[in-house]
Amino acid sequence: MKKWMALLMSVVLMIGTIPLFSACAKGEKRNEYRITAELEGNVLKGTTEFTFRNDEETSFTVLKFNLFGNAYREGAKYAPVSAAYVSAYYDGKDYGSMEIESVGPCADWKVCGEDENILEVTLEKEIFPGESVSLEIGYTLTLAKVDHRTGVTEHTVNLGNFYPILCAYEDGRGFYECEYYADGDPFYSECADYTVTLTVPSEYTVAASGQTAEAEESGGKKTVVYRLENARDFAIVCSTEFAVYQTITDGVQIMYYCYADEQAEKTLQLLEDCMTYYADTFGDYMYKTYSAVQTGFCFGGMEYPGLVMLSDALTEKDYYYTAAHETAHQWWYAAVGNNQLENAWMDEGLAEYSSYLFFAECEDYAVNAEARKETAHTAYNALCSVQAQVFGEADTSMNRKLGSYGGYEYVVIAYDKGMLLFDTVRDAVGDQRFFAGLKRYYKEYSGKIALPEELADCFRNAGAAGVIASFVDGSAVL
Repeated sequence: MKKWMALLMSVVLMIGTIPLFSACAKGEKRNEYRITAELEGNVLKGTTEFTFRNDEETSFTVLKFNLFGNAYREGAKYAPVSAAYVSAYYDGKDYGSMEIESVGPCADWKVCGEDENILEVTLEKEIFPGESVSLEIGYTLTLAKVDHRTGVTEHTVNLGNFYPILCAYEDGRGFYECEYYADGDPFYSECADYTVTLTVPSEYTVAASGQTAEAEESGGKKTVVYRLENARDFAIVCSTEFAVYQTITDGVQIMYYCYADEQAEKTLQLLEDCMTYYADTFGDYMYKTYSAVQTGFCFGGMEYPGLVMLSDALTEKDYYYTAAHETAHQWWYAAVGNNQLENAWMDEGLAEYSSYLFFAECEDYAVNAEARKETAHTAYNALCSVQAQVFGEADTSMNRKLGSYGGYEYVVIAYDKGMLLFDTVRDAVGDQRFFAGLKRYYKEYSGKIALPEELADCFRNAGAAGVIASFVDGSAVL
């Protein structure tokens, strides 16, 4: 294992590209995003050149894109910040928006959906299987002052979900339109290849999902080109206050960006230990870089391919636990995708159980793994008791849409019960079959979207399938 560490006070630049892992079959081509954007103040002006490659067995005359940035506008039906987290507006309530300014070439386009959350583009001609079409989308993203995925925080600029992204396509259902529910991660997308060219004021240090390919600076601005292949999203965080710590482990460059962490080197070591443990346990990490970023965020953390956000409001122990959980999402969500609006337990429960496994193995960070599992049991039983008293019975089914959960209920069902689901599967099939099943799941579905039954099949055991089915439909007794 080759390793070194350095404290950097500017953007970490690695000139040149390194071949990236591809989970797709040889010869298979993915959709492509070529995004050019410039940040000035709280406004991001962007242009996305998008190439759609039809690998379905049907033809398309319309494409649909999620406009997550538009959820931050005043009057949105599905506001990203619930009443329980109104303190995320650290300077009073503020609003943003995503305005589509041009789309072409196309026959027509409109912003629609249940909450002005969809860009619908009517193509000039029908696109048959094996054919492709390219569009250019011009847009302006106005950022609210808010500690959230997309916004200006007190110390950073968070650019999660900063561009129009193609809706995932499902056979029999068509393009899946995502509403921006305040609880959970309302995102669902397929893997694509990214080239992102970002221009920012020179004083900014930039953390990004991709690997730096080119960089230049002049006239008080810096422009950096990032590339990332086989990724289902792309995110960026900028700040004038970042210190950057880095290490290279097994060919992966790990970077930690922070401004208020007195134990930054220990945090970096945790990230390295997590990456090593998860790679050994589940399979090699998918990309060549990984960035963890301390930032203003009203929840604990948020995952994107190659980059995670960690809230600066967490205590040290919670910070370590969140870092381990979000890092596990690089395997469960970034690599192996799922419908997070309907089956959030698939990635959240497995990320939670993965972090449990890590802390059970590594005791250097004073996180009691068994206590965490006991807390999950306690929280689940308490939820069942309250629901039974209020409603006469408890609904603990796990395949409900995000909008049907209350905030606390979502955490208990997706995280706590999800964690207990995988622990029960492990007890049912034994360690050898359990860990072999997770490795198989990662290998077979990296770069793809998995269904619950496909996850169950990976354990090659009827008992595992029965456990998962009973947890999901709510009939399991814990």
